[in-house]
Amino acid sequence: MSEAASLRTGWRARLKAEWLLLLFAALALALALLDPQPAASYRRWLQTPTLAGLLGLLVAIQGIRDSGLVQHAAGALVARVHTLRGLGLLLVTGTALLAMVLTNDVSLFLIVPLTLAIGTISNLPVARMAVLEALAVNAGSTLSPIGNPQNLLLWQHARLPFPHFALALLPAAAVMFTLVALLALAWLPKGRVALQAAQVDGHAVTAPLAAGSVAALAAMVLAMEYGHAVPGALLLVLAFALLARRSLARIDWLLLATFAAIFLGLGHFAELPLVRHGLDRLALDRPLTLYASGIVASQLISNVPATVLLLDRARDAVALAVAVNVGGFGLAIGSLANLIALRLAKQPQGLRLFHRVSVPFLLVCAPLVYLAWRWLG
Repeated sequence: MSEAASLRTGWRARLKAEWLLLLFAALALALALLDPQPAASYRRWLQTPTLAGLLGLLVAIQGIRDSGLVQHAAGALVARVHTLRGLGLLLVTGTALLAMVLTNDVSLFLIVPLTLAIGTISNLPVARMAVLEALAVNAGSTLSPIGNPQNLLLWQHARLPFPHFALALLPAAAVMFTLVALLALAWLPKGRVALQAAQVDGHAVTAPLAAGSVAALAAMVLAMEYGHAVPGALLLVLAFALLARRSLARIDWLLLATFAAIFLGLGHFAELPLVRHGLDRLALDRPLTLYASGIVASQLISNVPATVLLLDRARDAVALAVAVNVGGFGLAIGSLANLIALRLAKQPQGLRLFHRVSVPFLLVCAPLVYLAWRWLG
């Protein structure tokens, strides 16, 4: 095969792998041509602070990976947990707990690379774990007002005390996590962890890069928390460009482009007059209607845009929070955390496997959460 043919084949394979980017870029472009809007609208839809936060997290986690710290932690963990189900349940629980404190995307950026590293030295089924961790992060982040963007938005909008908001969402989060834990126990193999001894000690830790990257991650989380994501990300990129250029070169820049396309396309779609007029006809003062609308809207445009779309029409912020958090299950687009988990894991047929599990999970979870919320909330 000629060099030109090889390049064409490589580009076709790359474009096929980036179908999500192409789809939403096409949607954003079509809407821009059919329904032109002022530049300020596109800047608002682009959600620059969110993209900057994602960039900062990508930079810090790439540094942690390149330092060998994740591989070292993976070896230490599998040496202490001896069954696949026990190890899987530990990772799922850790994902959910971290999501309550550090937000859902930060949790995934920590746990999924750890899971991949464990997969290289053991027989842990990484593809299944990536799906379970995506479900777990949605369940865990539901409980906390700062666990995910939709909760943060609704918590601030409703002006509820932190404990009040968390207690109101406790029944929903408890049902979600119980179902994820049961799925993990049923789906993961029964066997023991089989170590590949030659791989366990094969990664030395570069202490300066490890310490600097962990500090960078903590600094980025704080910058996001206090509304300084853009300068925080720029400082991280500059620091890595000077001190760890190889790590910066390995950043998944196409992931950032994909999220930018999603934000532009879905943000514009959600504000189309036809979409808004359709929502105005719904009786969102009825709990079941609001619940179903939040879930369906999340499946179509992701749960953060769905929250923005329904926020001014919903009288009960807690009810809307329950709905859009449940809406994070089902289709991968339901929550951007799903896309992050799948992208980080990079498993063959990962999207298909996710939908085989997540769609039935939504169908089981949705009625159970609704009953728990109505009876106990």
